[in-house]
Amino acid sequence: MIHSREKYHPTSEVNQMIETIGNAAGEIWRYLDKQTAPVTLSTLRKNLSLSSTLLMMGLGWLAREDKLNIEISNDSYSYRISLKR
Repeated sequence: MIHSREKYHPTSEVNQMIETIGNAAGEIWRYLDKQTAPVTLSTLRKNLSLSSTLLMMGLGWLAREDKLNIEISNDSYSYRISLKR
């Protein structure tokens, strides 16, 4: 456990994971930037060479940076995603 007075120094594995997630976010961003309409999560899965886990982590990264519009369908079972312009 890290106490509040101790500084956290991420390991090289953590740094590598952060870089990998950032690269995934960049790949998602570039794909969405080319789209003219919102896309579904299924469309992203089919068109990007990312694992489901990295896709979700990359979307989380972009959402945290407030880069995404996320539309939830009326049935609450599907999402449409686009970049904020």
